[in-house]
Amino acid sequence: MAALGLIAGKGLYPRLVLDAARKAAAGRICIAAFEGETAPELAGAGDAACWMRVGQLGRLLDFFRKEGVDRAIMAGQITPGRLFDLRPDLKALVLLARLKERNAESLFGAVAGALAEAGVTLLPATTYLEDCLAPSGWVAGPKPGRHLARDVAFGWPVAKQVSALNIGQTLVVKKGTVLAVEGYDGTNATIRRGGGLAPGAVLLKVAKPGQDMRFDVPVIGPDTVRIAAESAISAIVVETGKTLLLGLDEIRALAQKHGVTITGNESLS
Repeated sequence: MAALGLIAGKGLYPRLVLDAARKAAAGRICIAAFEGETAPELAGAGDAACWMRVGQLGRLLDFFRKEGVDRAIMAGQITPGRLFDLRPDLKALVLLARLKERNAESLFGAVAGALAEAGVTLLPATTYLEDCLAPSGWVAGPKPGRHLARDVAFGWPVAKQVSALNIGQTLVVKKGTVLAVEGYDGTNATIRRGGGLAPGAVLLKVAKPGQDMRFDVPVIGPDTVRIAAESAISAIVVETGKTLLLGLDEIRALAQKHGVTITGNESLS
């Protein structure tokens, strides 16, 4: 069996992918690890690992070629802003020169194209974690009330439009007012900005219409709930079937402890 590549950023996500792939007998797992991002213990848990800087696309492709990787998964965050501090190799420079825009979709899409040219299929980022996709309705914390339904009715179409413009996946709203829109600073900074303006606000997390599930899928984890609680967010509403809830037992415990409602909402688009 050919090897599986794991392009691993930071956080819980890549570890869960690795563990689930092991249980699924996915074969040898080769980890592309990024300096200052990937946990060293994760890299050590793979059958092979290669450390590189963000932007060393040629090194990534050479590693996968050497190890016989024919499919790969992207999992885990890269620190917001690092893409503005790249030291790209020649392969990455050529790729970047072709891009008209440098947002998550265009950058990751270009990397997926480079992988495909090298004979590596980029799998959906939810592969092996399908059981972690958000269900519809109440998930954790206090049961939702009418005020939440009003905030969702107002904010959801706004969040979907914002995501369609490749601006961000996260919106914070309260009583018909948009408090914060996710930019390049990421979800956590958006939560802090929005929650700091109005205690009791609602966090919405959506997928882009026509979301490419190979990369940049919406993710909620225990840290998201902690930061939401610290920022006086009253509820987190995520898109059903498109958002990964990672570490669900801990998410539920934190939501109950801090009184943060978590629900899944189905999108019509």
